[in-house]
Amino acid sequence: MFSMIDWAVLAAYMAAVLWIGVCAGRSKEDGDDFFLAGRSMPSWAVAVSVLATALSAATFIGGPQQSYRGDLTYIASNAGGLIAVLIVGFIFLPAFYAAGTPSIYGYLGQRFSVGTQAAASGMFMLGRLLASGARLFITAIPFSLIAFGSAEGWPLVIAILLVTVAAAAYTMLGGIRAVIWTDVLQAVVVVGTVSIAVFVLLSRIDLPISEIVDRLRVADGGNKLQVVDWSLDPAKPYTAWASLIGFTIFMVAAFGTDQDLTQRMLTCRTPRKATWAVILSNLIGWPVVLLFLVVGLLLWTEEQVHGPILPGLPDDGDRAVFLRFILRDMPVGLRGLMVAGLFAAAMSSLDSVLNALASSTVADLLRPRRIRLGLPARSPAAETRLTRFIIAGWAALLACFAMGCALWQTASGQTLIDFALGVMVFAYAGLLGVFATALLTKRGSPASAAAAMGVGLMLVVAMDPSVWPLWFGEQIPPLAFPWRMTVAATGAFLVCLSGRPNALRK
Repeated sequence: MFSMIDWAVLAAYMAAVLWIGVCAGRSKEDGDDFFLAGRSMPSWAVAVSVLATALSAATFIGGPQQSYRGDLTYIASNAGGLIAVLIVGFIFLPAFYAAGTPSIYGYLGQRFSVGTQAAASGMFMLGRLLASGARLFITAIPFSLIAFGSAEGWPLVIAILLVTVAAAAYTMLGGIRAVIWTDVLQAVVVVGTVSIAVFVLLSRIDLPISEIVDRLRVADGGNKLQVVDWSLDPAKPYTAWASLIGFTIFMVAAFGTDQDLTQRMLTCRTPRKATWAVILSNLIGWPVVLLFLVVGLLLWTEEQVHGPILPGLPDDGDRAVFLRFILRDMPVGLRGLMVAGLFAAAMSSLDSVLNALASSTVADLLRPRRIRLGLPARSPAAETRLTRFIIAGWAALLACFAMGCALWQTASGQTLIDFALGVMVFAYAGLLGVFATALLTKRGSPASAAAAMGVGLMLVVAMDPSVWPLWFGEQIPPLAFPWRMTVAATGAFLVCLSGRPNALRK
């Protein structure tokens, strides 16, 4: 389905990404500077990088689907995100800067114990391996279909390897500095390609904006332009209450307890600049998220006017409605640019994950082990060489898990894939309970912190939609994801609080 022009556009984009990695690598940053860029990154670049990571390929495909099948209530979750970044900026980041470690779990090591640091890091690694590996698999499906005409067998494997190798290459070359600057490019490409899609859709629909708005207001007996849902139903994920409470808690965990996102903020010179970066990332995220949702609304309108998009393809529950639009309506060259946008969305999530996993491996596991064994610290240059091998190792593990997901889906269906994509919630609940105890109170101990992480995990499992009917039957619908996060994080926090204050390390 790809023309030579499309391949040339994609190749030019990949060359630009690798060139940025090479340029970033010329700074010769070693040791902690490889992970923190010497704390010299500008706030605006960090903000765009954080946004690019949030704009995964799942957003690229799933964002338009959200409004295509529903309405605009998803954007209300950004309100919880704004509250969350303020909390992270003014409470979490100053403590992380004061700790002076490249990994945020080093703060827990200072507050509780080295064992707590290792346990928190291990939970992060496990969650990221599963969630990011499954996300890589989901990313490869549309890329494989567009580029090779098939999303099965070797084309899918090749697509997984292409994305993984490209992201690992520039991450190994330039560390977090390369990650941030390539994310800036990738954010521009993603937003640019989606903006082009809006103009193409408007030209195809060929109706006045006022008429499009009128159609959306009375769609299927409902209003697809609804932004705020005041419903009290705990089974609905995007109500105003779920956004203000549940999503706030979730986003505090995402920005304050996940090394993948928080590490970017630690590259700013001061906590104040880091706080500004995380707030800015949320503010610029509002119009970008809205842009993806507008694409979904226009796709729905276009089908009402001209009929189904590529009706001959197998039914996929409308998950790939945006992909179908790209295949049908994007002209030569622009189709290559759209795939570059999809590629960008995939790599902007994967590159930061690889760097975060490597930094956590070195700072939370390898360095404490050398100290425990009485071995001298590695030189910064030697540690950086080792880090590059660790990045390659994590990339291989992520690619292998992504390939395994293909067999997993064939055997068990989409539900298990959704479980893998959402598995970071299983880590977030316990981690947030431990971090909240450490930052907001003088209580907690290594034992209560370990118990809190375990309790958070078990509560999330107990409330999972697949387990919920065992407790309450089919009559009571499962709690929506934000409320499950709220209950589990609260439980973990209370468990961690049970630790005696005199058990703290002095």
